[in-house]
Amino acid sequence: MKAITLSKRLSAVASMVTVGNRVCDVGCDHGFVSVYLVKEHISPHVLAMDVRSGPFSAAREHIAEYGLDGQIEARLSDGLHNYNSGEADTLICAGMGGRLMRKILSDDKEKTDSFHEMILQPQSEVEAFRAWLREQGYRITHEKMVEEDGKYYPMMRVVTENCDGELCKLNDRYGPLLLQNKDKVLAAYLRREEATYQEIMSSLAQRGLADEKRKNRYMEVLKLIEDCRKAMEIIASDEND
Repeated sequence: MKAITLSKRLSAVASMVTVGNRVCDVGCDHGFVSVYLVKEHISPHVLAMDVRSGPFSAAREHIAEYGLDGQIEARLSDGLHNYNSGEADTLICAGMGGRLMRKILSDDKEKTDSFHEMILQPQSEVEAFRAWLREQGYRITHEKMVEEDGKYYPMMRVVTENCDGELCKLNDRYGPLLLQNKDKVLAAYLRREEATYQEIMSSLAQRGLADEKRKNRYMEVLKLIEDCRKAMEIIASDEND
């Protein structure tokens, strides 16, 4: 039987699952992560769920191909609607927009709060998503950021627990643990983001455009980038004292 090879992004998502936990993979697509988790002895049992009939059928085929019907159950479900609290320890929700992810988590909040941990990888609106997590009383305990094919993907392990709101704006945009760990990929992302916004500002100036609201928004982002760098330097300085 051929080995399962995941993309860099999905491999990073799978690596964040606590070994031995039962997993519910919402939006499982073709089921590759589910198969990988069982084949690599990370999880003893996985619920592979998707709302789309095409990916759901493909997931069932892949599960059968690897002879894992006894350890992976494919279930057609819109978010967590067909999930029963207590069936899994870890929720994986990856590869979808932050707004959709918030809807899935909030539509069945009692079920969401029943998980021991959630591995979340929002594809968009990451800043707003982190803010929403904080406001809902969730705490980020581990973060990673990977670069694949020129795109940056942040992902996080989340638990149900109230957390403080220090540096909220900075943490929501860049991730509290990525900052704390002085993540090298985050540093590269900051350099690219800074260059992008500086180029936009330069273009606006050359074209003589005076959209003050737009200019102020970009200046605010550049200040956040600078504050992020300073925060990482302060953390490094504290650790060396």
